[in-house]
Amino acid sequence: MICAAIERCAGIDVGKKFLSVCVLTGALEGEARQQKRRYGTTVADLTKLREWLQGEAVTHVVMESTGSYWKPVFNVLEDVVKVYVANPQEVKARKGHKTDDKDGWWLAHLLRHAMIHPSFIPPRAIRELRDFTRRRKRLLGAATAARARARAATRRAAIPGCGARWWSVPGRRRSSGTAS
Repeated sequence: MICAAIERCAGIDVGKKFLSVCVLTGALEGEARQQKRRYGTTVADLTKLREWLQGEAVTHVVMESTGSYWKPVFNVLEDVVKVYVANPQEVKARKGHKTDDKDGWWLAHLLRHAMIHPSFIPPRAIRELRDFTRRRKRLLGAATAARARARAATRRAAIPGCGARWWSVPGRRRSSGTAS
């Protein structure tokens, strides 16, 4: 029998519409008591999940990094428990391959026995800054593409005075008639 390392842990199988949660509690030497519940993915349901985990005095939680569905769960739980985000390939590679019925239990079991290495998740401020800079980059790219489409349309329409500098400040002054 593999020695347990964590007395109170939970495994969460994250899906688009619901979460399957299994809490394992008990002494390290003995058999763990398990409780399974299912929660939705709304903020209200995630808050209920957090309250249940706190009520059970869970100290560690693990979930797979499936798409972006894990992010809201992580954000709700990170302040109250230590959250591990596991690589799905690492979890699948373990002996005793998981099935849909026992995903949460399997994750909790691996965590309880210290068989999961967490992925690096930066602090909240860095995550927010990354999201902001990625969004800014997408917006700048969209603006550049819009300018290119407008230039191409003016070239196709053969509109005089709409050269390459049409989008620059002097070009806009020239086209609006306010150039000095």
